Amino acid sequence: MHILTLKPITSPDLPIPGADPWFSNPDDPAITVMTDFRERHSVVVGERLPIDEALEHMKHAGVRCAFVTSEARRVVGLITAYDIMSEKPLSHIQSVAGQRKDVEVRDIMTRLTDWRALDVKDLERATVASVHRLFESSRLTHIPVTESNAGEPRRLRGLLSGANVRRLLAR
Repeated sequence: MHILTLKPITSPDLPIPGADPWFSNPDDPAITVMTDFRERHSVVVGERLPIDEALEHMKHAGVRCAFVTSEARRVVGLITAYDIMSEKPLSHIQSVAGQRKDVEVRDIMTRLTDWRALDVKDLERATVASVHRLFESSRLTHIPVTESNAGEPRRLRGLLSGANVRRLLAR
């Protein structure tokens, strides 16, 4: 059995955790750029929430997308700040002869059945460069990462952000 030993810190100060810039190299493991929901909470909004309230919630949480939940608290879609600020709300308003204040998240979200997702097992064998190429070729802003274990239903494991990958590769 390994014995743990406490050691003194000999320097008079330490850098603030997370204050140093974080970068990735193209050949780094792709899993390193995924927001892992085992380590961080996901951001969710209700499907009946007005889009401007959803956008404020995302801004407050410091994210550009949120998972959309039903009244039964199950994920039914994904909404991004880009969706809310795009032509999607206007198209919906014109189709129902409504007003922006009446547009709900469910009206413009990407429904779960329309998602294109990655399996975490595939991501574990990939590089950051391959994730970057996937974002470039798919033109998606976010990619959900799922996992399933034998005998268990598929579940969300994490999320990839195209903007984050580009930022991490920039030096």
